[in-house]
Amino acid sequence: MKPTQIVSALELLLEVQQPVFLWGAPGVGKSQIVAQVAADHDMELIDIRAVLLDPVDLRGIPRIDEAGNAVWCPPSFLPRQGRGILFLDELNTAPPLVQAACYQLILDRKLGEYALPGGWTIVAAGNRESDRAVTHRMPSALANRMIHLDFDPDLDDWLVWAERSGVDPRLRAFLRFRPKLLHAFDPRKNEKAFPSPRSWEFASRIIAAGRPAAITHALLKGAVGEAAAAECIGFLNIYNELPDAETMLSNPSTVRIPEDPAVIYAMCESVAREASDRTMPGLAVLASRMPVEFSVLLMRDAAATEPSIVETEAFQGWARDNHEVLVS
Repeated sequence: MKPTQIVSALELLLEVQQPVFLWGAPGVGKSQIVAQVAADHDMELIDIRAVLLDPVDLRGIPRIDEAGNAVWCPPSFLPRQGRGILFLDELNTAPPLVQAACYQLILDRKLGEYALPGGWTIVAAGNRESDRAVTHRMPSALANRMIHLDFDPDLDDWLVWAERSGVDPRLRAFLRFRPKLLHAFDPRKNEKAFPSPRSWEFASRIIAAGRPAAITHALLKGAVGEAAAAECIGFLNIYNELPDAETMLSNPSTVRIPEDPAVIYAMCESVAREASDRTMPGLAVLASRMPVEFSVLLMRDAAATEPSIVETEAFQGWARDNHEVLVS
């Protein structure tokens, strides 16, 4: 399931308070999706890394009450009130005894004398065994207590998130050009760094820092791997050699439209960020001179930047001219 589908599924499961386990390769964004859903619904999020727990940590410790009975004191990190998500991250990396300690909490919403408040739902996540990450086989008794969802990265979903999160626009343009590099993890290779949604977020901060080219290249290599870093650096060099967006929009009928798809991707990203009612006539002229797939890409991105442009005469004229493509 792609991220937007995961979000919809989580929203339903939160309504019925059904425990769920998200399976996905390292770095695809499982934790971020859970945090996003909690924030969007104004819910508290308690993130517990199961791998850091001992079996007794969830149950707590006993004390003697006034009647001389042993009473268990649950740990402070378990919720007592309100509504939220109790997130057991990396659950299947925890030792089997820790996983076993979660049985009662996940199924019965209790753990000894502790009861999970009514407004809380349990969500767990972990890497797949096929990814050769550090995992322990999940006991069938625990697995049968949850709904299981497979998390797959999706470029369109990631681009929406990336724009909202301020990911460097040059990097967004690069991944549009090379979508297969959004997540290129091969468990058969012993690579320390590889492209993933998480590592591209790291890369964005590196690029935005504006350090010398040699340093940027070395850091990108350490974030996304050597091959992806080399391609990204090559694309950035192309992007940086383009005329600035203002120049392109002030001369839309004469600016050279390159033949290299990588350069056109870069051009579209650059000018789309300048979309406004004022620049829309120039955008429409520029789009009309591009190959149709890039024309649509440019106008779609421009409308996402400034939705009001769809009401302009220039946009509507472009839409009429490209009606067959838009409805196909």
